[in-house]
Amino acid sequence: IVGAGSPLPRSSWPRMDECGSRSRCSPKLCSSLRPGYPRGNITMSEASRAETFVFLDLEATGLPSMEPEIAELSLFAVHRSSLENLERDESGAPVLPRVLDKLTLCMCPERPFTAKASEITGLSSEGLARCRKAGFDGVVVRMLQAFLSRQAGPICLVAHNGFDYDFPLLCAELRRLGACLPRDTVCLDTLPALRGLDRAHSHGTRARGRQGYSLGSLFHRYFQAEPSAAHSAEGDVHTLLLIFLHRATELLAWADEQARGWAHIEPMYLPPDDPSLEA
Repeated sequence: IVGAGSPLPRSSWPRMDECGSRSRCSPKLCSSLRPGYPRGNITMSEASRAETFVFLDLEATGLPSMEPEIAELSLFAVHRSSLENLERDESGAPVLPRVLDKLTLCMCPERPFTAKASEITGLSSEGLARCRKAGFDGVVVRMLQAFLSRQAGPICLVAHNGFDYDFPLLCAELRRLGACLPRDTVCLDTLPALRGLDRAHSHGTRARGRQGYSLGSLFHRYFQAEPSAAHSAEGDVHTLLLIFLHRATELLAWADEQARGWAHIEPMYLPPDDPSLEA
């Protein structure tokens, strides 16, 4: 991440004006600032394969229409070698890699939680303020920067329903602080990936019954059990990683071909003082 304080030394990381966001720059300018990167969605087949997969989940104050703010985030960083060489328990089920970096943070947003978001997540503005949690600020950015700097790049962020929620929301929060991710970062959304893999396996025939693709439904389908700590950021990342491990070979191949460049993630919304709003 660049901005919001002195960046750690990594020459490949862009300034905010080099992030390539289409909402700030023209496509022509973005292309010129990203040499060798094609317009549209960059895929891993057009760049180096991801070395580290960072599994991500956010809990926030509401739905996209409410312009939510992040209240909790969790990241699990796993090197590609651990995903290619799975560890399994006695029953043959995959277990979390032994070498695993984690970062989980709670923060007090300025916007109030919707009643539904507070009910689902168990978080509230009052509870976070009582624990004296600051909001998503420059300190959080620098912690994310330090965490990602420790990982071998390129990095692939992985989230469930990430293209519609986690990635745009994280992009909006970073943009507000003038920060962005390393230019070679890519993103994988496991929701369309798993749907696409299942369609490919069905050879165009309709699967029996209606299969759910929520984290809980997928976990129950693969492990015949209920996930623990649902709707906490760390609990959901734990569940997401186990689901990924269950189909690791297929999802790694999908990521290599279909991952989307971070530069083409649009922010969920723009901060009130964003220059793009003056156009």
